[in-house]
Amino acid sequence: QVQLVESGGDLVQPGGSLRLSCAASGIIFSTAAMGWYRQVPGKQRELVAVITSGGTTNYADSLKGRFTISRDIGKNTVYLQMNSLKPEDTAVYYCNCQYYLRNYWGQGTQVTVSS
Repeated sequence: QVQLVESGGDLVQPGGSLRLSCAASGIIFSTAAMGWYRQVPGKQRELVAVITSGGTTNYADSLKGRFTISRDIGKNTVYLQMNSLKPEDTAVYYCNCQYYLRNYWGQGTQVTVSS
C-alpha cells in the first residue's frame, strides 16, 4: 500500500522560507517520480516541481529560482524548499508519486503566506 505523508506547512511572512517534506512508503522510492503540486480553492491543482527516478528536476516556469525539489533516497523522502515566499504562494501543497503507471497523492499540507 502506497502512502505519502506531507509535513512542513505553516504560516509564514512574505519573503520567508519553508521546507516541505513528503515521506513515502510502500514503494521502491528510487524508481518513482515524485512531485509537488498546489491548489487554491476554486482553481485547478497545478504543478510546482517534479523529480524523476533518475534525479532530473523540472519546475513550473513561474517558480524557477525560488523553489527547489530534492530527495533523500535513504529516507524515502522528497522535499520542497521554498524561498522568497509571496502571498500568491498560499495554497494546499500536495505530494505526488508516479509509480508503475499509477498516480498517488498525499493528503496535502497548508502553506499560508501572510503578514
